[in-house]
Parts: sequence; structure tokens; C-alpha cells
Amino acid sequence: MEKNTLDTRLVNVEKISFEEKEEFSLRPSQWEDYIGQEQIKKNLDIFIKASKKRGECLDHILFFGPPGLGKTTLSYIIATQMGANIKVTAAPMIEKSGDLAAIMTNLAEGDILFIDEIHRLSPAIEEILYPAMEDFRLDIIIGSGPAAQTIKIDLPRFTLIGATTRAGMLSNPLRDRFGMNFRMEFYSVEELGLIIERAAKRFQKSIDEKSALEIAKRSRGTPRIALRLLKRVRDFSDVGNEKSISLVTTQYALNELGINTLGFDMLDLRYLEILRSAKGRPIGLSTIAAAMSEDEGTIEEAIEPYLLANGYIEKTAKGRIATNKIFNVLK
Repeated sequence: MEKNTLDTRLVNVEKISFEEKEEFSLRPSQWEDYIGQEQIKKNLDIFIKASKKRGECLDHILFFGPPGLGKTTLSYIIATQMGANIKVTAAPMIEKSGDLAAIMTNLAEGDILFIDEIHRLSPAIEEILYPAMEDFRLDIIIGSGPAAQTIKIDLPRFTLIGATTRAGMLSNPLRDRFGMNFRMEFYSVEELGLIIERAAKRFQKSIDEKSALEIAKRSRGTPRIALRLLKRVRDFSDVGNEKSISLVTTQYALNELGINTLGFDMLDLRYLEILRSAKGRPIGLSTIAAAMSEDEGTIEEAIEPYLLANGYIEKTAKGRIATNKIFNVLK
């Protein structure tokens, strides 16, 4: 088996992802088609109906949580429900004030601007964003020194939807300007099973409930991973000339792909083995990153969220500590 890296692992979820057409077509467009995040859906439905009733633009929204949980999908549904156009970009692509001005001056009344990984905006861009969010006005400085001039550009009323995997890195002034904040939660096995069954139908491939749940169990509570694993299991099934994806083929395919029954791959197991070897002592993130030859930020975003959420590790001021659950995994 090839060396498992964060760039090639099947259970990795990109920090910024612009999906292929096939993956985009799997997005639900209505509330009733969107599975999971029930409380968020309920609240958003009320806020959208209230805004439409008043004839107002929806307040700015911040979605935060691990990648692959449906932040972008929810944004598209919001746009559909509001009858608005949505423009999608990512914070690293907004390098200069002119980039932001070009995007915002092309917005129409009621449009939605979605910025992915919004915590990666530079401080200079953030300063320009504040009056745009509060007063729907751009203040752009042209030139420098005594000849510098400030140009004020009025903007149509719009809704900014920000998405981030690292809410703690958002500056307080930016966070305070969002009227609604929603934390995305990991999905249950049953919810993922339903998502997989619906996706299989769109792939024109049937799958029984047990097979769908088997994929769901190994998907780390994340729909994007579940859909990726479904595609690979479908490949094994097609080569085996199956009309319907069987449980035997599903288990065989996932084992061959190196995804165990808990959804862990070799990188997860290496991470957990490093913590276990410390025998209860905390290990700093830099030490773990050096031992794994990986970037600290990527480990925090790609490996740790699921392990933390499920109680396999604990974060302390001194570092990461293994919990008793690790010893059941690493037998």
C-alpha cells in the first residue's frame, strides 16, 4: 500500500473545496432534502421566513466547525429559499482591497456572498469588510502619503455568509459583525446512511441498508467523506458485476482502502500511537507534527477534530493527552 499522506488520504477533508460537477449535483436544494443539522435548519427556516415577511435582507451568518459538514450546502439552500443569487469565493483568493471591491461592487440587492475559510482574511481586508457589513459601504484608500484619497462606494444590501474551520482564529471585531452564528456538528451513522442511500440512487446504483451503514460507520461523521467512500466502493462493486452494492463487497473495499471500522486510516493510527507511547504524559503539537512529518495546522484541522469530538484525545495547556479509548483502538 502507498504511503498514506494528508494530501492523498480518503478520509481527509480539504480546507477549501470547490467540488466536481458530480459532487456538486449531489447537493440538496431544499430543507426537506437536507439530512442532519436539525436545530440549525429549524432556526434558519424561521429567520428566513421572518426576513422575507419584512422584505428585508437576511442578517450576516457565520458557520463554523470541521470541514465537510455542509456549510456550503446550507449556504446554497439559504440562497434558494431567499430567491437570491449567491457568489462563492475563498479568503486566500482575496489578496488585495481591489479584489474585495471587484466582488462586492458586482453584488445586486439581496445577493449572498459566501466566503470560505474566512479566518484567513488579512487584517487589511478585514478593515474594509467592517463598513461593508455594517453600513453597506466600501471605504477604499487610493494612493499613499499626503496624496492618499478615500473613496466611498455605496453597496446594495447583501448577506455575507462566512465559513470557517477554525473559529478561534477569527478576530473579535469580525465575529461580532455576524448576526447569526451556527456550529456544525458531526453526523450520526443513521444520518450518513440516509445520505449514502440517496447518493447511490443518483449514481444509478442500488445499495442495501446494511452496506450504507457500513460505509457510514467509517465516514468519521462527515458527509463529504461518506460520498467519497461510496464512490470507491461503487468501483469495487462495478468491477464485481454487482447490480446492488453488497455488504461483503463494501467491507472488502473499505478494508483494501485502509479504512478501519472506526474510520481511522494509517495517519490516524500513527497519531494515536504517538500519544499512547507517551503513557499519559501530554505531548505538544509541534512534537507530534515533527514525528509525523506533517504541518501543525493541517493536523489540527484534518486529524484532531474527529478524535477530539469522540473522546480519543484531550487538549490541555501542556499538549495532547491520550484517553483510555485509545487503548481499545490500538490493540
